[in-house]
Formats: sequence, structure tokens, C-alpha cells
Amino acid sequence: MNETSHDHTLVRVLARGDVLALAFGAMIGWGWIVLTGNAILDGGSLGAILAFILGGIAVLLVGLTYAELAAAMPKVGGEHVYSYRALGHFASFLCTWSIVLGYVSVVSFEAVALPTVFEQLLPGYDVGLLWTVAGWDVKATWVAVGVIGSLAMMAINYLGISTAALVQKLVTGLILVVGVLFITGALFAGDGVNMAPLFNHQASGGWAGGIMAVLVLVPFLFVGFDVIPQAAEEIDLPFRDIGKVLIIAVLMAVAWYSLIILGTSLMLDHEALTTSSLSVPDAMAAVFASPWGSKLMVLAGIAGIITSWNAFYIGGSRAIYALAHAGMLPAFLGKLHPIYKTPTNAIVMIGALSSIAPFLGRPAMVWLVDAGGLGIVIAYLFVALSFMVLRSREPQMERPFRVAGGKLVGGLAVVLSFAMACLYLPGSPSALTAVEWLVFGGWMIFGLAMYLYALRRYGRAYSDEAMQRVYGR
Repeated sequence: MNETSHDHTLVRVLARGDVLALAFGAMIGWGWIVLTGNAILDGGSLGAILAFILGGIAVLLVGLTYAELAAAMPKVGGEHVYSYRALGHFASFLCTWSIVLGYVSVVSFEAVALPTVFEQLLPGYDVGLLWTVAGWDVKATWVAVGVIGSLAMMAINYLGISTAALVQKLVTGLILVVGVLFITGALFAGDGVNMAPLFNHQASGGWAGGIMAVLVLVPFLFVGFDVIPQAAEEIDLPFRDIGKVLIIAVLMAVAWYSLIILGTSLMLDHEALTTSSLSVPDAMAAVFASPWGSKLMVLAGIAGIITSWNAFYIGGSRAIYALAHAGMLPAFLGKLHPIYKTPTNAIVMIGALSSIAPFLGRPAMVWLVDAGGLGIVIAYLFVALSFMVLRSREPQMERPFRVAGGKLVGGLAVVLSFAMACLYLPGSPSALTAVEWLVFGGWMIFGLAMYLYALRRYGRAYSDEAMQRVYGR
């Protein structure tokens, strides 16, 4: 695709640091602030670290399949391009629409997380009762913070990938600075005695059961490396390096979560963890023996919300754009701004959907993450299958980043992705609830309706011609 020959043109402006900040910032988000304490209690300090390392290895195997495919086909839409080439038209739509659900759910989650975090900085700011959802009172000022935040992130992404990338680098830098202060402080001021118990032998299934309880969370906290393939057509790097940066970002996230768990367990004993609502800020306060440490860590958490929010706006809008550009969604969703070169209508669509979430209150956080998580692991499964199919069908395809032991890595990625998907199914301890199935099912029906409309309007031949241009055939 000639980048200057027609209106459907994205601009390659993302440098190495931009890409690394994009993926790493997407993966760390807000979860490390709220879930670290529970992870330590569930698995024990060492058990929780081990769970994140094991989970990180699983995600890394999936990430390796992404890395090879992203370097071989550095085109906007990522999963959409790989699955179309390997599995065909409908499979490509299903894969990409599933990952879009994951991205939209995270963006919407952040619109609910932001007003929740504000309660830590400004207790009692939420006033003006609107209604009650699932036993939780939705307040007007609480909703306003979430909606304003969502619209602000929409505006940043509307104004161009360079603006969004600059915001991502600055905010990710803030998180890293605060994280380094915390880890180094905890290593000097912490006490190894606080790490007891190292493993939770009281958990169901013993210490192994405790590790499994943490392991269930891990894949979903690592979601985000996959935004790199979505924005591949805007990355100004040698194709081989796209795969390398993706893997580095996953390794950085593994190190980040493990070190945050270590620092928290060094500073807070079991009793302190049990009574703490936000363990990492409390551990930071203990490091510096001052409440300002807690406030600083909460600000880093807000920074994590922004990085995740921003990255998934980028990933989701590019995936929607790619589907529309291939005739699988209505054409207006594939419109690029003539100046900013951003998929404006796709960005506005995500902004509108995410602005609804705060009106549902805090219960929406769980519904969105769980329903979106199923969409994400379905996409992972499709990508791993595409990796295996293309290795077999097109062994001579140029692969600037080629994974060693591809059949073994791809096979393990397929098995692990399928296993993660099974975690959401009935009979699993983490199965989706009725409301979450309603969210997932409603999203798929909404997408299928647009897909059928686009297929009838533009025809299958339109998609084939568009994808041939993408592959450069």
C-alpha cells in the first residue's frame, strides 16, 4: 500500500520509544494498584510472583506468534490481516470484532476506573444521586468525571497519532519513575519477614491452588501488547524490530508486576494486607513513612489509567478502520481525517460507547472486563491458529522476525489460548454471569448485523480486492 497515493493513508510516525511506551503502558494500566494485595493474599508473596512469571511465559508464547506475523505483515488491523490470509473472510471478521470488544471494554473500564480513583484523592466528591445499579448508587459528579475523561481521551486520539504517542511517553515515564522510587525504597526499607507466608497453603488445593487463583488473573492484566500490530502501518521501524519491541514490552510487563508484588510484600505484612483497600499506595506510604507517598502512588495509578485508555483507543479504532476498509463494516467507519490522518469516525464511535459506561456505575467494571476478556482470548486463539496455518501453507513467506521452534511455539499458543477461553465458559470458577453473556452476545449481534449489511452492500469481491492491495499482491 503506497502511503501517499490515496486518501486511505496512515502515516508512519511512531519511533521505537513510542511503540514501547504504547504496548507497555497498555499492559500495566490500573490493575497493579488494586489487585496486588489480593494476589499476595491468594498465592503468598513468592507464589504470586511465580504465578505472574508462569502467566507471563504463556502470554509470551502468544506474543511470539504476534511478533512473527506483525513483522511479516506490518499492516493496520493486525489480527484482521493475519486471520484473513490464513482463515478467510468470516473468520477474519469474527477474530477482529472480538478483539474490538476487548479494546472497547478496556476503554469503557477506564471511564469507570477514573472516577473511582478520584475517591482516593477527593473523598466525598461524588454527590447528586441519579439511580442505583446492582446495589450501587450512581452519582452525578461521579459520572461527570468518567464522561469528561472519556471525551478528553477521544479528543487526544482524534488530533493524531503523534499527539497520542507524546501523551503515552510522558505518562508512561511518570509511572516508571514512581515505580523505581517504590522498588528501590522497598528493597532498602522493607523486611523479608513481612513476606511470610511465601505460599498460601490454606488456599483451596493447597499452595498450587493459591498460585492458580492468581494465574487466572494474569493473562488479562497482560492484555495490551497486541495494540502494536493494530498500529503497524504507523510504526516507523524496520519490520524485524516491530516483533522485537513487542517481545521486549511483554518482558518489561512481567518484570513490572513481579517487582511491584515484591516491593509490596516487603513493606506490608499479612495483617496489613488484609486490612488494606489499596495495598500498593499503602506500601508506598510505608516506604517514605508519610501519607504523601500514598498520594504519589495513586497519581501513578491514574497515569496507568491514561496509558491503558490511550493505547486501547488507538488499537480499537485501527481495528474498526481495517474492517471498514475491507468492506466488513459500513464504509463511514473507515474514514480518515484529511489532516490528522486518524480514523475519526471509529474514534468517535469508541468515545460514544465508553461514555455510556459511567452511567452504569462501578458494577460495570466487572461486567466489561469479563465480557471483553473473552473477546480478547478468542482473538488470541485465531491469531495462534493463523500462525500455524501460514507456517504450513506459506513456508516461503518472508518473515523478518522468525520464531525458532515455530511449530512448538504455535501449538502451545493454540492450547493456551483455548484454555484461557475455557475459563469463561459455564462450569469454570470464573465463568461469565448472565449480564456478562448479555454484553458479549449483544456486541456480537451488533457487529454481525453491520457485517451482513456491509457484505450485501459491497460484496465479497470488494473485500478480496481490498485485501490483495493490503498484501501487496
